[in-house]
Amino acid sequence: MTQTTQKSAFITGASKGIGHAVAQALIADGYAVTITSRNADEIAQVAAGLGADARGVACDVKDPRAVQAAVDAHVAAFGGLDVLFVNAGVGHFGNVADLSIEQWQDVIDTNLSGAFYTVKAAIPALSARGGYIFTLSSLAGKNPLPGGGAYNASKFGLNGLSEVLNLDLRDRGIKVTQIMPGSVATHFGGHTPDQDKDAWKIQPEDLAQLTVDLLHMPERTLPSRVEVRPSRPPKK
Repeated sequence: MTQTTQKSAFITGASKGIGHAVAQALIADGYAVTITSRNADEIAQVAAGLGADARGVACDVKDPRAVQAAVDAHVAAFGGLDVLFVNAGVGHFGNVADLSIEQWQDVIDTNLSGAFYTVKAAIPALSARGGYIFTLSSLAGKNPLPGGGAYNASKFGLNGLSEVLNLDLRDRGIKVTQIMPGSVATHFGGHTPDQDKDAWKIQPEDLAQLTVDLLHMPERTLPSRVEVRPSRPPKK
C-alpha cells in the first residue's frame, strides 16, 4: 500500500466520533490515512471499514516511543505526511479535592503530553511537505467549569501549545489550527449519542467538514483558532 504522491493524514483517537469522521472526510477528499486507538482489534476493524486508503494502528499517545513508531510506519507506508490531526483525549471530572492523582495524570498525559509527543514525532515529515497540524481542543480551553480541574488544565495547556507551535513551525511551512468545539454528539465521557436527543449538538461530521474546508483555504491565509458552538442550544 506504499504511496508516493497521494496526500496522507495521521489521526489519533479515531476509532469513533470526531477522529473517525475526519478520517472519512479526508479519504473522500483524496487522502490516505492512518488512524490510531489504544484498542488494536477495534482500530483494525474500523480501518477495514474505511477501505483501502486507511491503516489502523494500535497506539497509546501517552507512550512517546509508540507514537514515534506509528508515525514512522505511516511515513514508510505512504511516502510522507501532509496532515496531522491530534484528537486523542480523555476526561475525568470531579472536585479537585476528590480527583485522584491517577485521574489527573491520565488526562494531562493523554490530552497534553500526548499531543506534544504526536506533534514532535511528526514535525520532520510535515516539514518535508509543508504540512498542516490540527489540534482538537475545546471551549473548555478558555472557559473553566466546576469539576473540570484536569480537563480544563489539559485544554488550556493544549491551546497554549498550539499557539506556540504556530510561532515555532511557520518558518518550516507548517500551518497549525486549534479547533475548539462546544457540545459534540460523541461517546466522550461515556455518553451514548442519541440521534434525537443530540440533534442540537455539533455533529462529528460538522467538524470533519470544517477540517476539509480549512485545508482548502488559500495558502496565504491561516485561521489559527476556530471556536465552534451549537447554533441553537436548548434554553436553560
